[in-house]
Amino acid sequence: MTGQSIYKISFVNQGKVYEIYARSVGSSGIFGFIEVAELCFGEKSSIVLDPSEDALRNEFAGVKTTHIPLHSIIRIDEVTRQGKAKATDIQKGEAGNITAFPLSAYNKPDLKNEH
Repeated sequence: MTGQSIYKISFVNQGKVYEIYARSVGSSGIFGFIEVAELCFGEKSSIVLDPSEDALRNEFAGVKTTHIPLHSIIRIDEVTRQGKAKATDIQKGEAGNITAFPLSAYNKPDLKNEH
């Protein structure tokens, strides 16, 4: 075992639940985001081709680091083995009712009561 952690990140993006794998996950320098780097995809093979993983590989081609909004994250797991990256459609009634909860970390000052 190499001792380097692998993380499975599940998040919601544009009506899909993404499951990606990465070697580095942490706080982003951009407020309200998680930084995900060193994305892991299965080895390219001419014999076996997984279209969903290949689509994600193409979507993230050339991406060194991605920043995912905190409110889009479903969960982050440290796993022992890398699985297949995938993106599945969220359809009403299927896969639970996954909806990003809108929230703001800032409280607007009440200007009406200030003198």
